[in-house]
Amino acid sequence: MSKAKADVSPINLRERLLTVAEAAEVLSTSERFPRRLIAERRIRFVRLGEPGKRGHVRIPESALREFIASGLVEPMTTSDIWRAA
Repeated sequence: MSKAKADVSPINLRERLLTVAEAAEVLSTSERFPRRLIAERRIRFVRLGEPGKRGHVRIPESALREFIASGLVEPMTTSDIWRAA
């Protein structure tokens, strides 16, 4: 097995796989945004169907949670404000 595939965590087969439309609904965006995340490989996804063909794409719920968590910005505290000045 190649190193790149060995670094990828396996998917939990009981985990819910979301359609692009469902992922967009969770993110409160249009379907274009999750499609762009997939195209830019910024989010993990599963390709269903025959190898070599485009097929259907699904996004694991955990991948969506990870993406959201990675963009979380913590609020500034009073000490942070003084350091920034």
